[in-house]
Amino acid sequence: MKGAKGKGAAKKDSLKPVDDKKVGKRKAPAKAVGKSKAKAGKAAKDPNKPKRPPSAFFVFLEEFRKTFKKENPNVKAVSAVGKAGGEKWKSLNAAEKAPYEAKAAKRKTDYEKLMTAYNKKQESAADEDEESEKSKSEVDEESGQEGGDDEEDDEDDDDEDDD
Repeated sequence: MKGAKGKGAAKKDSLKPVDDKKVGKRKAPAKAVGKSKAKAGKAAKDPNKPKRPPSAFFVFLEEFRKTFKKENPNVKAVSAVGKAGGEKWKSLNAAEKAPYEAKAAKRKTDYEKLMTAYNKKQESAADEDEESEKSKSEVDEESGQEGGDDEEDDEDDDDEDDD
């Protein structure tokens, strides 16, 4: 009978590597969960934040889309419009690109103005949040009213003596 126990113990040992493989397989999905935590850690996008301005190419592409759809009404693929627009943009010389670059520069200055206003608004909102996060006791201490806190401290001291 002792021999049987020894063999059984050997079988259990031989099963351990298989169990390790299962544990290894379980670890892979855990890493995927870790990635989602990283995404969850990102701050939520503020819908009031101004959108970034388009580059000169995208300003060009806005106009090009309209003309391309008029010339090719049967083409529905977005990729086809993008490829054709890219080829056209590459074929333009600097003088032909200049009006689109000027429009993009104007939009960028407008965006910068909006962002400075947005950032000022965010800072003022953050200052208000800091004031509202102060506890009532901190507000009372600033105004010189500390009477209410002493009574609570005395009650806490009595509780400690009972232990």
